[in-house]
Amino acid sequence: MKPDDFDFLSRFLKDSSGLVLGAEKSYLLESRLTPLVRKWKLKDLDDLVGETRKTGNKELRRDVVEAMTTNESFFFRDSRPFDQFRDIVLPHLLKARASSRRIRILCAACSSGQEPYSLAMLLEESRLDLKDWQIDIIGTDISTEMLDKARKGLYSQFEVQRGLPVKLLVKYFEQVGDRWQIASRLRERIQYRYSNLLEDTSELGRFDVIFLRNVLIYFDQQTKTDVLGRISRQLAPDGFLYLGGAETVLGVSDRLALMPGQRGIYCLKEAAKAAVG
Repeated sequence: MKPDDFDFLSRFLKDSSGLVLGAEKSYLLESRLTPLVRKWKLKDLDDLVGETRKTGNKELRRDVVEAMTTNESFFFRDSRPFDQFRDIVLPHLLKARASSRRIRILCAACSSGQEPYSLAMLLEESRLDLKDWQIDIIGTDISTEMLDKARKGLYSQFEVQRGLPVKLLVKYFEQVGDRWQIASRLRERIQYRYSNLLEDTSELGRFDVIFLRNVLIYFDQQTKTDVLGRISRQLAPDGFLYLGGAETVLGVSDRLALMPGQRGIYCLKEAAKAAVG
């Protein structure tokens, strides 16, 4: 790929999705964009870049962003966050929201839906009394293709084998041909919405729990600060923010702090101080 084309695509992807690509990732651009050459019936990658430069071709530009966005996800990814949710976060919120009996959860950059569906199964399996409670789970992503897949809740044998206990597969999935589809009652309890983390997401409202796991690692420092600034304003005063195991707010956000004694869970600084006090 020509250096000029790589520079253009790098700037375009950063501006569109926040994704930062170093020069060593040229091979990744070529491997992921080559299928689009065939899809759009273009001659080669040079032709594809030329078409992408045309701002009016919004559909192709969206395809380029989706092709480059990492969509790695699997059920109950890193079991610790889900154990914390079941044993610490959920019991706290059931007490704190006893009057409203409503809890709102956001799974940002949810990819093909494994994270929100894992939470839905966890709630079904919970021994806590959730009768008459409204627990909203909203999954968002920049990829319309992944959101369509999440809504269908249809997964391959390989996908259900990644992190999903066999007893939950048997209990909550139905085999459809050579794939598995999650129960309709779980699909119906989750709302999937298009959302770009680089843009204002305030229309989604305020949340008691926000999952933003393994996303910030793809952004540069300023983008991380901007994203966390917007996300923190959507977090309830006593809410919980989940980040990935390799992610931190140190040096990135002055509004958030690690929840005392809990790795990977963050809250607003005022709430963290109150917990320590």
